[in-house]
Amino acid sequence: MKRLMYLVVVALLALAATSCRRDGGSGERPVPVSATPAYEKYFGSAPSSTRGECFAFVIYFPSGVEKGKLVPFPFFSFDKPTLKKVAVERLVTGMEIPAYRGELLNPFPPGTHLLALSERNGLVTLEMSNQGPSDRVLRQAGREALALTLKQFAGVKTVDLIRDGDRTRLKLPAEAAVREPGPPRLLSVVANKGKGRKTVEEVSVLFDRPLKIRELVLTDGQGKGFPGELFHSVFDMAAVLKPREPARFQAGMPLRVRWKVVDRKGREGKGDTLIPLQVHEQ
Repeated sequence: MKRLMYLVVVALLALAATSCRRDGGSGERPVPVSATPAYEKYFGSAPSSTRGECFAFVIYFPSGVEKGKLVPFPFFSFDKPTLKKVAVERLVTGMEIPAYRGELLNPFPPGTHLLALSERNGLVTLEMSNQGPSDRVLRQAGREALALTLKQFAGVKTVDLIRDGDRTRLKLPAEAAVREPGPPRLLSVVANKGKGRKTVEEVSVLFDRPLKIRELVLTDGQGKGFPGELFHSVFDMAAVLKPREPARFQAGMPLRVRWKVVDRKGREGKGDTLIPLQVHEQ
């Protein structure tokens, strides 16, 4: 699960490297992101992209806070043909993010993976490895999460799950089973360093959804700030600093982030967070 968190961060950093823009505009023509109705319901209008056609959707994870509830989490992809496959694989792998520790459950046993996904006349058929969890409530939550995640996509009417040759028609949960997203959260602070370089090139403060940054102050453990240019990037999910003193940033150093943000549904989040710097080499 830690690997998935790493993949999520790396994906966001890759997007940051190619979609950074100054708050005043970059001259690149933004393209609206195509969003599913489920995404718009829980996270508002989708942001724009400067990398071409992109798609926004949600993945529903069983809640670790309210038993029987599902939690929507936003995702983005540039590859339309694989949207459903990506959504199922992310759900099956699970999400382990420090900011959500204990709040998003993985209902699938370790080693579970998607063997095949096919679609015909509105029926999506999933073939999965391994048996489901022995806990009845968790097993039901996993099936409902799969059904709800897939049925947000246009044209999907029914979902069948095949395990060891046994076919099960998945049912949608009641609308009340979905837990409304809470306030926006800070995920991590990650520095990007080119391969072979001694210093970082940029530092990204990553959030869990598209939002507007009202305040962001980044300092070291002694309270000293970092001069540089600040950009808004990654589908409005990050603030990216191009530091003037890149040598000051070292892996594992404590950074303090004072932040105040609001998402596209008007939910406000704020904090004064001490967090270790992650450094990724590309």
